[in-house]
Order: sequence, then C-alpha cells, then structure tokens
Amino acid sequence: MGRKFFVGGNWKCNGTTEEVKKIITVLNDAHVPSGDVVDVVVSPPFVFLPLVLSLLRSDFHVAAQNCWVRKGGAFTGEVSAEMLANLGVPWVIIGHSERRLILNESSAFIGDKVAYALSQGLKVIACVGETLEQRESGSTIDVVSAQTKAIADKISSWDNVVLAYEPVWAIGTGKVATPAQAQEVHAELRKWLHNNVSAEVAESVRIIYGGSVNGSNCKELAGQPDLDGFLVGGASLKPEFVDIINSAL
Repeated sequence: MGRKFFVGGNWKCNGTTEEVKKIITVLNDAHVPSGDVVDVVVSPPFVFLPLVLSLLRSDFHVAAQNCWVRKGGAFTGEVSAEMLANLGVPWVIIGHSERRLILNESSAFIGDKVAYALSQGLKVIACVGETLEQRESGSTIDVVSAQTKAIADKISSWDNVVLAYEPVWAIGTGKVATPAQAQEVHAELRKWLHNNVSAEVAESVRIIYGGSVNGSNCKELAGQPDLDGFLVGGASLKPEFVDIINSAL
C-alpha cells in the first residue's frame, strides 16, 4: 500500500543515565533498514530527552511520552508542547492506555491534546485500545472507533498522526493479540477512517500495533496487510528492539 513502516520504542518510566547510554549505543551500532523503509522513534522519560537527542543517531527520532493540553504556565508537573518543540523533540505519544486508565484521561481530553500538539508542530502517536472486559463483551470495535472519533473531531489533518492500536489486555502482560486479531481491528479502524474522514486518509494513515511485541512475534505480525509497524514497550529496552525494527524488511 506504500505506507512506510513505523517502529516506536516507549521506554515508559524506566532507566538511569548509564542504562540509557547503553541502549543508545546498541541502537547507534545497529544495522537496520534505511529511513526510506522504516521510521524509528524512541520515547524516553522527559528527564532523558536532552541526553537522547544529543546521542541518538540522526536517522532515528525522539518522542516525548506525553504533553500538556494547552500552552504552558501554572500547571505544575506538566510539560508543554511548546517546550518539546523548543528542545527539538519532533514526536509525542498521546492517549496511552496507562494514562487513560491510571490517570483517568478521557477520550475528549486526549482529542484536545492531539489537536494542540499538532498545532505546535509536533507529530503525534495517538493511542487507542480496549480493555479485556471490553473485548470479552464484544465491544472492541465500538470502543476503538469512539476513541478514534474523539481525535478526528478535533483535528483537520492526519498528515502528522500515527494511530497506535494497543489492546490494554496485551500491554505488559505477555499476552499478544494474534495476527488475525490485530489485523481485524486495524482493518476496522481503516474502514472507520474511510467512512468518517476520507478515503485518502484511510489509505495513508499508518496504524501500528502495541502490546507485548518482541523479537519472536514481530515478523508474523508485521506481515498483516493493515499493520504498519509497532509501538514497543519492554522489548524496546533490550537488544531485540533491533530485530523488531528489522521486521520491516
């Protein structure tokens, strides 16, 4: 379909300075496809962003794990999109399930955050996904469609958005959606975009999968026609992240 593969590494709340330097060394030494084949983005905690920006190879990119919903100011503990842009951080993850479920961020709030980040020149990895209870009740498609609609309602262009489908029940649990399960949801999300945004957006937007992706299961998942890459958690802290990047080939 012509969509460039995308691999993001979400380091979550992990790492020390020395550990981060070791990860960067592995990535900098890795033999991986060129930027014409795959976009590689790593997402360290806020405190390591300047370090990673200074050390990471130039063909890989950096994302923040979150940003505030409007211009900075009296919002203690938050980081604004303007700050990230000023640092030279090109990407930000918004709407990760851990922020939805643990920090009670609503879909409407996430839609606002995506829109504001885009307005400040950032590119966005926007996350959607269902819980185990929602999957078992048969409401997966309704849930991810509603989460996607909350984003679509607030933005006018999808050019700088990557949509990440992350089934909550597969994040950090070792459980992985089967290739068929992942493909089904990705295809339904693309259908939703076709019917509710435009055929052009549905064709061009990259929809990536996240949820216990590792070096062993990435190749089969990558072979699904509507799966355009990965948002990787724990494995992005390990050398096998290179194998996941190479699944683009």
